[in-house]
Amino acid sequence: MKDIDIEMMEKKAEILKAIGHPIRLCIIKGLLEHSGCNVSFMQNCLKAPQSTISQHIAKLKAAGILKGERNGVEIRYKVVDEDVKRIIEILF
Repeated sequence: MKDIDIEMMEKKAEILKAIGHPIRLCIIKGLLEHSGCNVSFMQNCLKAPQSTISQHIAKLKAAGILKGERNGVEIRYKVVDEDVKRIIEILF
């Protein structure tokens, strides 16, 4: 058996933890289906308060899964992690 790269395993585990919440999973799926969107759009789709969605986005950004692009006052979020894109494709 090959030596296990613990650092890589920890990174992958963190990604799985980050996407393991139903709202975060839904956010990622929606972003991939719509090629990105803003919090207001997500709020309407998820029927959740803006503050709740923002908290989940912050966790996904901290994990390196999402990035936001500012356009005036609007921030449009996109999924940038290729592993997460593949995971969502397999799940759905």
